[in-house]
Amino acid sequence: MGDRSGGRAFIGSFTSAGGRGIITAAVDGDTGALTETAATDAVADPSYLALGVAERGPVLYAVSETDEGAVAAFDIGEESAAPRLIGAPVPVGGAGPTHLALASGHLFTANYTSGSVSALPVGPGGQPVAAAVVLRHEGTGPHPERQRAPHAHHVGPDPTGRWIVSVDLGSDRVRVHGLDPATGAVGLRGETVLRPGTGPRRLGFHPSGRYAYVVNELEPTLTVCRWDAGEGVLEPLGEVRILPEGFEGRSYASEVAVAPDGGFLWVANRGHDSIAVLRLDAAGEKPVLVTTVPCGGQWPRGLALGPTGTRLYAANERSGDVTWFDIDAGTGVPRRAGSLAAPAASCVVFS
Repeated sequence: MGDRSGGRAFIGSFTSAGGRGIITAAVDGDTGALTETAATDAVADPSYLALGVAERGPVLYAVSETDEGAVAAFDIGEESAAPRLIGAPVPVGGAGPTHLALASGHLFTANYTSGSVSALPVGPGGQPVAAAVVLRHEGTGPHPERQRAPHAHHVGPDPTGRWIVSVDLGSDRVRVHGLDPATGAVGLRGETVLRPGTGPRRLGFHPSGRYAYVVNELEPTLTVCRWDAGEGVLEPLGEVRILPEGFEGRSYASEVAVAPDGGFLWVANRGHDSIAVLRLDAAGEKPVLVTTVPCGGQWPRGLALGPTGTRLYAANERSGDVTWFDIDAGTGVPRRAGSLAAPAASCVVFS
């Protein structure tokens, strides 16, 4: 058994592809190694997870990435027990929720299939209630299969908590919504149109809050943007390639992780099955691709920094594992250190 002083990890997976739902693992505080302690399949396809706190204590939230589209809350107060479902899953008013985040007492979901974002109030006990707002995205893109309609793939607050930012793969757009912290009400502030056909999927902020990095799925690039938190405006500055020159196969970036000190960022590449290492300048405006390293498995859908910020964890969906890496502090290059079996793994978060 690992040293529990390192906290816990929660791994989401696709039950429809043989996953076991949500796996709980102890994190060794010295090595970062994961040791499974429990699992629950109480919700179908809990592909993305987020942590919160309610009056009852810590709560784990999960999407149910199904056509019906729902979210669920789990009590995780008992460290050695499997997450315990709080009430019943709650419909989000959209299909295929693939991402979620907490802000101002609300749970926000990005609903990929229906191309929308939902806002659900969270009660004192931690359970979300029926969607109060469903924001419908609009637009298309040039890709003949993936961009026939809007497909929201990411939603979350900016570092100030004043704005909700959603990323839409189907329309090549990032939308910014003003957020009333008292009521959770959201209203469209504006939208940023990215280069047609890039298929933006995920977004991460620089620790300074002045820059944002958009991971593109349909082209192997990262779009660097200036973020004006005062006005809620996202301005594209340019793109950086995230695969080695000469690679001609198909690869689909999935997730970005940014170092707490702003020195590096990492992007997971499915198909190339790698983690791209990009060095950041002092401001965070100019990422430079340093190298790529194998992800330790196949099809890295999730990528996350561990509790100390010195290790990376890749959720490799098709090889069915979560692999962890020690990060070289000087070069930013991850070195494989171990793995845990986790069929159809899609996401990993830490408490």
